[in-house]
Amino acid sequence: MSIAKCQNQKTKEQIENLLQNGKYKELRDRLCCRLTFGTAGLRSAMGAGFCYINDLTVIQSTQGIYKYLERCFSDFKQRGFVVGYDTRGQVTSNCSSKKLAKLTAAVLLAKDVPVYFFSTYVPTPFVPYAVQQLRAVAGVMITASHNRKEDNGYKVYWENGAQITSPHDKEIIKCIEECVEPWNGSWNENLVDTSPLRRDPLQKICDCYMEDLKKICYHRELNMQTNLKFVHTSFHGVGHDYVRWAFKAFGFQPPIPVPEQKDPDPDFSTVKCPNPEEGESVLELSLRLAERENAKVVVATDPDADRLAVAEQQNGCWKVFTGNELAALFGWWMFSRWKENCSKDADVKNVYMLATTVSSKILRAIALKEGFNFERIFERLRNFDGPQSYPKFCGVYNILHVRDVTTGYDSSQPNKKS
Repeated sequence: MSIAKCQNQKTKEQIENLLQNGKYKELRDRLCCRLTFGTAGLRSAMGAGFCYINDLTVIQSTQGIYKYLERCFSDFKQRGFVVGYDTRGQVTSNCSSKKLAKLTAAVLLAKDVPVYFFSTYVPTPFVPYAVQQLRAVAGVMITASHNRKEDNGYKVYWENGAQITSPHDKEIIKCIEECVEPWNGSWNENLVDTSPLRRDPLQKICDCYMEDLKKICYHRELNMQTNLKFVHTSFHGVGHDYVRWAFKAFGFQPPIPVPEQKDPDPDFSTVKCPNPEEGESVLELSLRLAERENAKVVVATDPDADRLAVAEQQNGCWKVFTGNELAALFGWWMFSRWKENCSKDADVKNVYMLATTVSSKILRAIALKEGFNFERIFERLRNFDGPQSYPKFCGVYNILHVRDVTTGYDSSQPNKKS
């Protein structure tokens, strides 16, 4: 398609300047290859070209998703679609997460699809949570999470709230290539303000999310009595208000914010890399504030609040736990030695439960360190009470369903396929 049809003047000028200056190799790099789906969606630098994140590539991607979802769901136009965004932005390409989210919504609204469009920035987990709560067919979150400020991304979630995997990603790419010309209405970002099909799920999702958080808090009364002080940083991202509400749900006093990093800032002015998993190298301001305030725990969330690190003071030194380590240490009952690695206080343990993610790489590292055979552990789980039999209980809790992505098994599906 011709770049003349691009309505973003900034990115259009970038291409024209490259042409006028004879930068033909860079032009080929930008225009002769297209973004492909990676970890559940798209991620690249913001700027001009089909391999960058910009107005046009987001419109094209959403058109492809519309075409694929229309094929997959006969009730697509009854159930709708969820769209969220963070606070990233770039002046030189006139790209911001909110603008790209509006264009995502416009493509769908123009095709008479109800869109649950959050009225303000939200943490990434709100989008997959909303997809499930509202029974939408899918959702998109515009964010590059903990990556560099030049980047943005387009995370896609399926009806079950999970990030898309194969074969959905490959089929969506085919659909994108079949409809690269913007449709009527696709450029109309103002549709989110005028369409009767636009709904704002913010209050409902926030309330439900916090109520569900309370269900994993087992010592709320103890939490309400603690004198323990916490410091929180959101690294210039969206997390501060939401973390404060999460602490309230757990019965804690509000955490002390790092003032220089509390408010959204797309330039991430005080950090080279806004990733809490970098540990002490990015927690300098947090640890310094914690020392002044005599706070024993620092909680750090990445810019779109989907990744967590916790630093705890032990014997005068700071021990940093990343989100993956926390999940491995606290979320997996097979690793029983977590008491050797963290405070035994129930209120501290509850902080670790606020948000975690699981990485098999981290699990393997901890299994190796602790002397466990990783493969044997999972083989034992897959043959728990006999051949091809998974556990029916986890402690005192019944296990309702098992999804084993490695083997492709899912007990919740009629055909038992993941």
